[in-house]
Amino acid sequence: MAKPVKTQWDFGDLFAGQENEPAEIRPVERPAPPAESAQPAEIAEPARAPAPVRSSRKILSVSELTAQIRRLLEGSLGWVWVTGEITNLKLQNSGHIYFTLKDAGAQVSCVLFRGEFQVNRSLLQDGKKVMVRGEITVYELKGQYQLRVVSVEAQGLGALQEAFERLKQKLSAEGLFAKERKRPLPKYPQRIGLVTSPTGAAIRDVLHVIERRNPSLQIILAPCRVQGDGAGAEVARAIRLLNEFHLRGGIQSARSKGQTQDLITSSPRCLDLILVTRGGGSLEDLWAFNEEVVARAIFESQLPVVSAVGHEIDFTISDFVADLRAATPSAAAEIITEGVFSSCQFVAEAADRIRQLALQQLADKRYVMEQANQRLARLHPRRKFNEWLQRLDDLQGSLSRCARQGVRQQRVTWRNLAERLSRVRPGIVLKQRRELLRQEEQRLKEQARHFVERLRNRFSALESKLRLLGPEQVLARGYSITMEESTGKVLRRAADAKPDTRLRTKLKTGELISKLEKAQDP
Repeated sequence: MAKPVKTQWDFGDLFAGQENEPAEIRPVERPAPPAESAQPAEIAEPARAPAPVRSSRKILSVSELTAQIRRLLEGSLGWVWVTGEITNLKLQNSGHIYFTLKDAGAQVSCVLFRGEFQVNRSLLQDGKKVMVRGEITVYELKGQYQLRVVSVEAQGLGALQEAFERLKQKLSAEGLFAKERKRPLPKYPQRIGLVTSPTGAAIRDVLHVIERRNPSLQIILAPCRVQGDGAGAEVARAIRLLNEFHLRGGIQSARSKGQTQDLITSSPRCLDLILVTRGGGSLEDLWAFNEEVVARAIFESQLPVVSAVGHEIDFTISDFVADLRAATPSAAAEIITEGVFSSCQFVAEAADRIRQLALQQLADKRYVMEQANQRLARLHPRRKFNEWLQRLDDLQGSLSRCARQGVRQQRVTWRNLAERLSRVRPGIVLKQRRELLRQEEQRLKEQARHFVERLRNRFSALESKLRLLGPEQVLARGYSITMEESTGKVLRRAADAKPDTRLRTKLKTGELISKLEKAQDP
């Protein structure tokens, strides 16, 4: 039997043991359509034969026909896995979910009943590509076939995320993430094991930080691939190799799955911890650290393990299993060297600190002596006598201020009385009233003048309007007024004038006398 070829979706041991799972939760391949020769007799195309006699016809109702189609579909297809894009997602008040699964060429209606509690409903979103498992059935009331969904899985990166969550729940249930099993890191590590790619950016960042903060720290590198097929197994093998080197305590030749790697060191001391690290990347790039074999190797490690995979926002299974998770490779190197670095800083600053403490002690003693001198000065008898003299001066000053204040108050009272007397004198009151009368008279004259001026202006305006409406203005514009000479009656119609009547026509300047011969009324 040929060995199966690995693909980019081969997750290694992540799905190991799934062969024993019940058949209803395992993905299965969609069966190929049966050959034409293998079609059931019920749905095979009937041969062209003469129509049977009416008595031999089998007439089906719509319900019976739909029931037969349902039995045929459920019997021939049954449970299938289907992949496609979700559209027309509807959540009913009853708790059932209806949606359509489509691809470029076709679509199928799907229903997820509320009793399917094991389905991850958060995966159901419009526009999301999923794989669903269900039973082909027929909704008889509408006569259409549909897929009754019992399982939903995401595709692509969604599948990786789902596999991540599934493995995370499994390992958490086994206690691999328990806080009580986390081991503290040694404060002053002298030698550490490093599991990473020898050509990646992570090892350069780690070496740069260690060279700057603790150059004496020895590093034992167990090189491995950190990306691609088989990278997880290499990471796990490197962790076990470093543990074997630690247990043997010197120059060892570690064998793992038929391969030999030599770890050479100049000192026989053992390791203090293991750092598993790599740079950032996508979920697929970091997947080697999400494999179960790596998690088991970290859990079984005799040494504390620090996991620093990706960037600060990236979390892998190795981060949860490790004794300490660092956001980045540089942060992991800073955490490992923090004890030595802080101790070196403490020693470098010790001389200044001792000098500061000595100066502080001298300052404190000087302050205590000054306080004692001040207390002695306050208790001297001459100080008490001086206080009595100062009290006497204060009392004399207070007596002088009280006398001066009394005089000022009497002077103010006299001035107030004089002002009140001057206000009630008749001459002053009369003068004030006379001034008020003069002001009122002036105001009255001013108001009368304004009133007469307003009336004069109004009269002028009315006179102008009347003059514009007068007959003189009409005559000035070229019109004339005709009236009977004898009576002076103004003629407004031709019918009002009688023949042989003398008329007088008034113009702008002068008058005309005429005699009417004949009146014509239009």
